[in-house]
Formats: sequence, structure tokens, C-alpha cells
Amino acid sequence: MSRTPVPTHSARSAIATATDLAARFAEGAAQRDRERILPAAEIEALSASGLLAITVPVADGGAGLGAEVLAEVVRLIATGDPNIAQVPHSHFVYVNALVEQGTPSQREFLLGEVLAGKRFGNAQSEIRSGHVRDHATTLRAAGDGSGEWVLDGEKGYATGALFAHWIPVLAHLGEGGPLHVAWVGRHDHGVSVIDDWDGLGQRTTASGTVRLEGVRVAAERVTAYHLTFERPQTYGAFAQLLHAAIDAGIARAAIREAAGFVTTRSRPYPDALAVYDVERAAEDPLVVQAFGEVEVQVRAAEALVAVAGRAVDRARAEVTADSAAEASLAVAAARAATTTASLEASSRLFEVAGTRSALAGLGLDRHWRNARTHTLHDPAAWKVHHLGRHAIDGTPPPNHGQI
Repeated sequence: MSRTPVPTHSARSAIATATDLAARFAEGAAQRDRERILPAAEIEALSASGLLAITVPVADGGAGLGAEVLAEVVRLIATGDPNIAQVPHSHFVYVNALVEQGTPSQREFLLGEVLAGKRFGNAQSEIRSGHVRDHATTLRAAGDGSGEWVLDGEKGYATGALFAHWIPVLAHLGEGGPLHVAWVGRHDHGVSVIDDWDGLGQRTTASGTVRLEGVRVAAERVTAYHLTFERPQTYGAFAQLLHAAIDAGIARAAIREAAGFVTTRSRPYPDALAVYDVERAAEDPLVVQAFGEVEVQVRAAEALVAVAGRAVDRARAEVTADSAAEASLAVAAARAATTTASLEASSRLFEVAGTRSALAGLGLDRHWRNARTHTLHDPAAWKVHHLGRHAIDGTPPPNHGQI
């Protein structure tokens, strides 16, 4: 298969590229949200930039950039459009899965696809299951001597699948067997990706349904998944860090847009005129105070994301039970802080901007809808709970993919 390499980035160039792309993505974000226009062109631009390949290890031909840099890249993209930032979340997670458990031949081929600009999707969660980690989707031996597997199942919340070239599917290897990742082509026979996502926020992530009906999967396209959690790991912390970065980006975008509105379109409240004789809403002391309070929250959340990224990088360099726990706790703090900051910033922007800001045509409500929808991925209360248990008696967080 011919491959066209994507640009290789240093940490500095990756952040500069993400900054430029975020500005471009911000221009049409409100319209895409309002009219539910899927960001196909924007996702192609993201692929062409080379940013989707920055975490491929140096040994596999990539730049090998770490979690701290990636988190900042994702945060920046989210300031432009958090839908676009969320689409490749699973792409980066499953690049990590290949690094964790992929065979040499799987890494060579699939990471080579990433270096050529190809995208991974996600077919992981099952809406009809009784538990978030229950999976009915199963790989069954084909039984025809081919050595292949046959994959059947249905997945929901399949963010990125609609835009993907490869869809990693979480499935049991045999009836009730251990969980594995089956790598299926987006257009393989029996694969259907249905754009039925109707969330109130993150509307253009196309987080719909993937149906798998008799999909043939070669043995070399099946990767162990369960082994990751049989030892100390940063797999979960890495995934959760990217969620925190998205929420931090939403918070920053809400402040930025509120500031633009207050300085150009808001009128001062009568009390501000009577008491302080201000001429602009941006001079109202109560407005300035509110912006300052939210700015403190958002800056703290952004700082915690950076701290968590460094903790993940340290743990990945030398994974032990202690270093993995520290990474998970640092990410838990970032997730709790960014949840609060994104919801607060996206709500208080209306308080400081006034009645005009509630006009539907402006689309300012999308920041709150995006924050409220995205922060529901994993309850922040559980992050705080694990932090509290560790603070009291040193209890480490659980060893799974949600922390």
C-alpha cells in the first residue's frame, strides 16, 4: 500500500500548528454546531497537519512526543472547536494500545498507517449492556480452516468511527474470552457506521453507532487488550488526560468569546451607570470581578492539565505501581478541575454578557452544552473520591481504564 508521509513535528512545531488550526476551526464552529455540519474538511486538515502522528514512538518512525505535549495540542484544538478535538481522542488512545500490546508486525503496519495520515476510530462502548465494562461483541473462530475470526456486535458512542480508516473494536476472543481489539477497515464487508448521535452538546463528533455483522478479521489484526490491566499501567490516565484537555479548551473558549461579546456588544447595567458612571459593560466592576474569578478557575485547570501530563510522562518512562498511581491521581485532579471550570465558565458568560448573549443565533450556548455533554464521560465526583481516599490513608486508585 502506498503511503504519503505526514509532517514530523517537534514539541514546539506541534503546538504552533495546533494554535494555527484552532484559529481556523473557531471560525465556523458556531455554524457547524447550529446546523450540525460534520467537520469532514477540518478533520482532513488535522490529518494533513501531521498532529495525529505525533505520539508514534521514535522506534516506530514517529516523533515520540509525550503526553504533556499532546494534552496541550488537544487543549488548543478544543479552544477552536471541542468537537474536532474529541474526534481523534480514541485515535490517540488506540495508538497507545498498539504501543502497549501490539506485535512487531502490527506496530509496523498500523503505526505506519498513522504516519501516512490514516485515522483510527472507536467501537468500544455498548449502550445495551448492564455495566459500562460489559461487552457482548465477540470474535468467533471462522471454522473454515482460514485461521480468521468472525466479528458480530453493536457499539455506541463510537466517536471518530465515521471519519476513520481503521476502527478498533473491543470484543471477547471466543465466548466469554478475554477482551481483545479487532482492527477492522472502515469499509470492510459487514461494517456499518450510523450517524445517529443526537447529543445536546458535542453535536458534530458523529458519536453514533457501529454495527458489525459477520465481519471477517485476520488473526494478525487482533491485539490483546486485557493484558494491559494485569500490571501497573498509564493507559487509563493517558485517555483521561485528553478528556481533561478538551474540557480545559472549552473553558478557555467560553472566556474568550464572552470577553469579545462584553467588549463589543454588551450594554452596561443601569446600576453600573448610576453607581460608577461606566460607559461600557466591560468597565462594570461586577463584570470585571466575575471574569477574574472565572479566569482563576480556568488557569488553575490548565495548570493541572500540564502537571498531569508531566506525571503521565514520568510514569510511562518507568512504570511502577507507585508512579502509575501518581499519574492517575494527577489526572483525576485535572479532570475534577476542568469539569468545574468548563461548566462555570460556560454558564457565567451569560451572567456577565447580559440578555443579548442568550440569542440563539449567536450560539454562545454551545459552550455550556459542549461542557455539560463532554464532562459526563466519567463522573468528576469519583475523581474527587479517589483523591480523598488517597489523601486520608494512601489508598491507590483502581487499576482500570477510567482513571
